[in-house]
Amino acid sequence: MAAAASLGLLSRHAWSAPRKLTFAWNANAFCLSPVLVALERGYFERNGLQVELVNYTGSTDQLLESLATGKADAAVGMIHRWLKPLEAGFDVKIVGSSHGGCVRLIGAKTAGVTDLKKLKGKTIGVSDLASPGKNFFAILLAKNGIDAERDVNWRQYPADLLGVAVDKGEIQAIADGDPNLYLLEKRSPGIYTELATNLSGEYADKTCCIIGARGELVRKEKPVVAGLVRAIVQASDFVADNPNETAEIFHKHAPNVAAEDLRKLLGTLTHRHHPVAQDLQKEIEFYANDFRSVGVLKQSTDPARFAQHVYYNALG
Repeated sequence: MAAAASLGLLSRHAWSAPRKLTFAWNANAFCLSPVLVALERGYFERNGLQVELVNYTGSTDQLLESLATGKADAAVGMIHRWLKPLEAGFDVKIVGSSHGGCVRLIGAKTAGVTDLKKLKGKTIGVSDLASPGKNFFAILLAKNGIDAERDVNWRQYPADLLGVAVDKGEIQAIADGDPNLYLLEKRSPGIYTELATNLSGEYADKTCCIIGARGELVRKEKPVVAGLVRAIVQASDFVADNPNETAEIFHKHAPNVAAEDLRKLLGTLTHRHHPVAQDLQKEIEFYANDFRSVGVLKQSTDPARFAQHVYYNALG
């Protein structure tokens, strides 16, 4: 973690004018607050960058294609969504990370789903059958002796109708992210119980949101990529230290979620955990091994070689 220890010092960039970059992100994802913080608190600027944020709501394959074809320079997203399309060969490198903790699995008490083992024979609602929630919890269930294809059913609903599906008895659990689940539980207190999150058990010290850059940028402008990684890591530390101010910053872009709710939600994430260098490569390998174990990645994919291929150490 020697590289991470040096991140308190702002980078000294070799170019005179700020380097313009297009950065794709999901403006609805409060966990990506470091992106806004980096913009509004000047971390991008102090690392020699002039960043234009682009709100991207397309599929992950489309996002990575936009990076590979130069329509965007960099992006941030969940590792649970990125590994499979990266296996397909997109010219995109994982270059950094931001934090851990994004998805949760909750059960309906009225359906008797109060722990993971009670999920057998039940239906789990998701907003996307390729969502990070489905990918992650399929692995977690397997590690707890539950076959995610045979022992449970998965059913897709629009995110804002997942609670309605529980009320109708069509599903007995939900795998999704916050603030959606937080607001659902707030509207219906006492109805749900948390079964697990992507910070449960051995995942407590794992990252989930990662930074990617287009391959050509990595090959030709390494100092620029390093500046980008530093900016996001520094902004992530700011979020960890200043949840109140961060909530106010993000609330301006998400007025439908109260700043106080955002502050509470930020407290559930690990913005202090943003591995770089070999630490991040090892986490990519860990997830690749997980994903291969449940058939998301090919059995022929070697997790160590895959991690080495898709990761670039921008600060090395």
